[in-house]
Amino acid sequence: MGVFDRLPPMDHLRSEKMCFVQLIFPAESARLAVTYLGEVGLIQFKDLNEDKSPFQRIFVNQVKRCAEMSRKLKFFTDQINKAGVKSSVRPALQPEIDLEELEAKLGEHEHELLEMNSNSGTLQQTYNELFEFKLVLSKAGSILAASQNHAAPVDRELDEHIYDKEVDGGNGYLLEQGIHQGASESGVRFVSGIILKSKALNFERMLFRSTRGNMLFNQAPAEEPVTDPISGEEVEKTVFVVFFSGEQTRAIILRICATHGASCYPVPEEMVKQRQIFREVSSRLSDLEVTLDAGIQHRNKALESVGSQLWRWIIMVKKEKAVYDTLNMLNFDVTKKCLVGEGWCPIFAKSQIEDVLQRATLHSNSQVGIIFHEMDTIDSPPTYFRTDKFTNAYQEIVDAYGVGRYEEINPAVYSVITFPFLFAVMFGDWGHGICLLIGALFLILREKKLSSQKLDSFTEMAFGGRYVILLMALFSIYCGLIYNEFFSVPFHIFGKSAYACRENSCSDAHTAGLIKVRDPYPFGVDPSWRGSRSELPFLNSLKMKMSILMGVCQMNLGILLSYFDAKFHKNALDIRYQFIPQMIFLNSLFGYLALLILIKWCTGSKADLYHVMIYMFLDPAGDLGENQLFWGQKELQMLLLLLALVAVPWMLFPKPFILKKLHKERFQGHSYRFLGTSEMDPDSEPDSARSRHDDFNFGEVFVHQMIHSIEFVLGAVSNTASYLRLWALSLAHSELSTVFYEKLLLLAWGYDSPFVKLVGLIVFAFATAFILLGMESLSAFLHALRLHWVEFMNKFYHGDGYKFKPFSFALLEDDED
Repeated sequence: MGVFDRLPPMDHLRSEKMCFVQLIFPAESARLAVTYLGEVGLIQFKDLNEDKSPFQRIFVNQVKRCAEMSRKLKFFTDQINKAGVKSSVRPALQPEIDLEELEAKLGEHEHELLEMNSNSGTLQQTYNELFEFKLVLSKAGSILAASQNHAAPVDRELDEHIYDKEVDGGNGYLLEQGIHQGASESGVRFVSGIILKSKALNFERMLFRSTRGNMLFNQAPAEEPVTDPISGEEVEKTVFVVFFSGEQTRAIILRICATHGASCYPVPEEMVKQRQIFREVSSRLSDLEVTLDAGIQHRNKALESVGSQLWRWIIMVKKEKAVYDTLNMLNFDVTKKCLVGEGWCPIFAKSQIEDVLQRATLHSNSQVGIIFHEMDTIDSPPTYFRTDKFTNAYQEIVDAYGVGRYEEINPAVYSVITFPFLFAVMFGDWGHGICLLIGALFLILREKKLSSQKLDSFTEMAFGGRYVILLMALFSIYCGLIYNEFFSVPFHIFGKSAYACRENSCSDAHTAGLIKVRDPYPFGVDPSWRGSRSELPFLNSLKMKMSILMGVCQMNLGILLSYFDAKFHKNALDIRYQFIPQMIFLNSLFGYLALLILIKWCTGSKADLYHVMIYMFLDPAGDLGENQLFWGQKELQMLLLLLALVAVPWMLFPKPFILKKLHKERFQGHSYRFLGTSEMDPDSEPDSARSRHDDFNFGEVFVHQMIHSIEFVLGAVSNTASYLRLWALSLAHSELSTVFYEKLLLLAWGYDSPFVKLVGLIVFAFATAFILLGMESLSAFLHALRLHWVEFMNKFYHGDGYKFKPFSFALLEDDED
């Protein structure tokens, strides 16, 4: 391993070095210091009051104030959105105000808006009621006039029941007499109103049953939608007039109207009074319209004034609430009148934090400085990687599997290349790659505009991974050039084909085949393979072997990274009893298979590799015959098989027994050392040592090692087979592209009709966009994700750490965006 020892350090592959610090704030400078630390955003505070509820903490009243201001700001936001008023996302700079002034200003604005809403609601309800009254006057007046004048049904504005005097038993005559003589003489009365159209039928049935048929129900649909006074929504309603006789019946009808949500309005019988009331109602409606418009304009101006500063106020309140939430995590020392905090910060940020704390002391006019010093702890530090807009998406892909341990090798560094490349192996088509490239460039060139907009979930996901899509597109173009596929069509880009027909007519091209006439095609697959009788066997063999080679290389890389991780943490046991046997086992079997593939390609041998690998286990000493690729192959196979068998117990047995031996020596005093400082009480140390001694369980350690060994042995087989998905998806993508090209585009192009050609082109474009660029790209993405998470990262990556979450105002602004 001396070669690896001479390699440069891999600090860029590991998380930032962290330190556990303690801060002691004087009471007068604590708030300002925490505010400045939030602007820096490089310290993660530890909650020292976990045993206390939120209402038992020191700054609970300040948090309540901020929560109340947040409620008011949420109210303003809802009102602005409801009114459709545009608010400034990044307002112009305004004079700074403190929290007390902001609280008073928000209270004034809320009171003003609530009062305007109340007045506007009252006026709107009055307007809606008058508008309904106007409709009732119009329709009910027409009903009464038609009844008085015996107008023809075609001249009426309603769908009423017309009763024959003989059939109705005199009710029609009674109604006629009641209309002519008046209610006081005949006793026939009526109730008019308006009801929802959906309730009209049930309303009529209930009236009929409750009055036992002693009523006449007439209705007419309102010609325009009506705003309901209660719900405020525009609904379709129906005007009704109910004729009846008797005071008791009137009470029943009014109760039914109330239960069905019908609004009743008085309509006089005399036409003169009807016209007079109609003019008065119309005049009041005109006045109310003017008043409502003026109120809406005044309210919108008030909302625009609030909206111009709403974003700044929201951020200010969020910052203040975050500051007090952080202060509530600190421990208050009553005797010394100070706040004590603990947390994690990167080592590179210590000087920056010290400068910020000194500035906070000066600005708060504190006589006592803030104490900032490093502490020892047995807790595991958080994991922190500094990323930019390019690497952030790859880091998120890795973190979705699991956040790495502190200073564990970061797979995202390798995933920047391997992830889009494996995607491209499955998606290789340089025509489809160009389409992806156009989409990625669109997102990248408009990233400033898109980052300031509110996007839907799909667009936001695509925008966040724009640089991943960019590399996937570039590698897809590269692999598409190797496969020589442009929407499944081959091109002679890099020169002429190495094959030609046996005769000028090319009649036997698909039967006897082609002959080689010149040097091999310089780059990628020869275009003459497309459409030949041996196309599918050739491409299958090529892509299958390529998949195995890529899988063996990536799995070896994962095992190699486990060596660097063990070397960094000075874990010699993992190197000797995990890394070395794993490398031997994997390469004795599948590394040997990769070697056979390369030799077969280089020599042009016709050996059956399936037969070689199967009989390597079934008959190691058997004669290889025509499957022998090189001298000494049989002896090498026997040696590799023996090494693979030795590697399994090498992984399983030594490590648990060595750990047991070292544990016994450590707690018998052979290699025991105090872990604390000189101030630690040595009397308490044996108890802690004894507790650790009791925690060690040889059975659990052995079972864990056995599971790990079996998982690796079985995984070496299953993971290698899993890489064949590269071949399967690449083949499926190519065949599907061919089907769409031949059965949609070429079939439509064979017709003389321009319409058929246009339809075929449109269907081909939609099939390519939604199936190949949409579904197939998503499928290839998920399979590439699986290959990284399972086949690659499980060789070295634990992923059981926790993320560094600093107290940062920048994160609050990002959440608001």
